Amino acid sequence: MQETNVETKKAAYLTLGCKLNFAETSTLSDQLSQKGIVPVGNGEVADVCVINTCSVTDTADQKCRQAIHKLQRQHPGALTIVMGCYAQLRPGEIAQFDGVDLVIGMEHKGEAAQRIADLLELRQNGGETPCHQYVATNTNNIKTFVPSCSRGNRTRYFLKVQDGCNYYCTYCTIPLARGHSRSGRIEDIVAQAQEAAANGGKEIVITGVNIGDFGWKTPYKLIDLLRKLDEVEGIERYRISSIEPNLLTDEIISFCAQSRCFMPHFHIPLQSGSDEVLKLMRRRYDTAFFRQKIEHVMEVRPDTFIGLDVIVGTRGELPEYFDASYRFIESLPIAALHVFSYSERPGTKAMEIPYVVSQQEKHARSERLIALGNEKKRAFYQRFAGQQRPILWEHGRTDRPMHGFTDNYIRVELPNGIRRPDNSITLETLGNILPDGSGVMADIK
Repeated sequence: MQETNVETKKAAYLTLGCKLNFAETSTLSDQLSQKGIVPVGNGEVADVCVINTCSVTDTADQKCRQAIHKLQRQHPGALTIVMGCYAQLRPGEIAQFDGVDLVIGMEHKGEAAQRIADLLELRQNGGETPCHQYVATNTNNIKTFVPSCSRGNRTRYFLKVQDGCNYYCTYCTIPLARGHSRSGRIEDIVAQAQEAAANGGKEIVITGVNIGDFGWKTPYKLIDLLRKLDEVEGIERYRISSIEPNLLTDEIISFCAQSRCFMPHFHIPLQSGSDEVLKLMRRRYDTAFFRQKIEHVMEVRPDTFIGLDVIVGTRGELPEYFDASYRFIESLPIAALHVFSYSERPGTKAMEIPYVVSQQEKHARSERLIALGNEKKRAFYQRFAGQQRPILWEHGRTDRPMHGFTDNYIRVELPNGIRRPDNSITLETLGNILPDGSGVMADIK
């Protein structure tokens, strides 16, 4: 496609779902800005609306539909572009929504900026923009890796290193939406990290669908990438956004424990603490393996923040299986839980499992685990009261307390009226837990 000549236009963005979606939206915003299509300001009406969708649950699908209509109401007459997982799974359906001009599937998201610019130029020149269009390909034909490294309006950079998944857990639609595992080249990813450092970035979050599978079908593994990233001057912190327990190797754990700038922080999807449910889910480990992995992390780096993903109420989760899962999670030395209620996803193998948990019971189980997660987080915060930790301060609104995160991912607030330079790292003493449990207050003497 040829470069277009679009006069300065405004774009509104809405991202739903994971950090990977955020990284991709932010990169698209950067690409469109280079074409004269800049983010919309407060009170302005956009010329184009971009919704990057999620489809991890049926609730996510509903939120996507609501978000599309809401953004259209806020920006009447704007071109409406829908991309992301929901767009890949239901492109024809979404294309028929009132006001949707273009739906972009996964294989074509690298073309999104040019396609949007072309549509805006066509409209600018008085042409009729076609409605109800979509460009999407079969999941098996999703092969392109589209790089992404951006921070948008945040302090941290989000660096995409991998996309797609080969695991096909029974409850999950992500492999259907994202395609097979594929990765960027190490030299290209390192170059992106170097550019982030040159632009003042201090922290990078490594993102992907199944990050531990980096390098599939190549001679390289995730550990090779981590070693190269650790050498990038100017970057002081890396975090791995999420990694499967069977792919979190002892080599990676040991490397992160002694590396220059990989933080003591892991997010690991457990999904269930019941071996019976793990088998139904077709997960690639059991609870004994998972416990050994967590204990090894804490042995080599006892101050590590470990967060877990857990799904409650999946098909086949009998009451006694949930009770076993609760007890297992309760026994682990973790810091946080991210709790999801199971959602029926047509086309997944979970639909063939006969035992169905009621919505009421799902809610009750979810509430129990959320309460346990809150207890775990408070206990973790309490361990470090009175200690000094390095904190990277987030830029934020001046009418709210400034906050940042320690190396081991404790959220810290400064007292009202006290500020630190945005994107700076300072040593601070950790004080009392905030009343809502969301973090701790810096103890300023």
